[in-house]
Amino acid sequence: MSELKVYAIPNCNTVKKALDWLKAKKITYEFHDYKKLGITSAILADWCKQLGWEALVNKKGATWRQLPPEVQAKITTQKAAIDLMIEKTSIIKRPLLSINGKVILLGFEEAEYKKALK
Repeated sequence: MSELKVYAIPNCNTVKKALDWLKAKKITYEFHDYKKLGITSAILADWCKQLGWEALVNKKGATWRQLPPEVQAKITTQKAAIDLMIEKTSIIKRPLLSINGKVILLGFEEAEYKKALK
């Protein structure tokens, strides 16, 4: 298998479940920590092209809920979403798994991981 890359933040419970699953299956990966390494607008634009910006913005998480309503209301375009994701990387739904730049999984559902990472 080509190089699997996991984009996330390490202290997220969903990410921990995903990483534990990958380790249990002995699947090697490179970990990209948004908090330490950030993310580029080019990568986010590519992901938006693959998934749509709406899928990438985690509106169920604490980071979104902590935003003032007027800021939330402004997130109506891909550009606005990318600007927010760069400023507040914790708003990006996670984990995001890619192989050679192609997004293969977003979030953690064990059945989906089994199917995608045979």
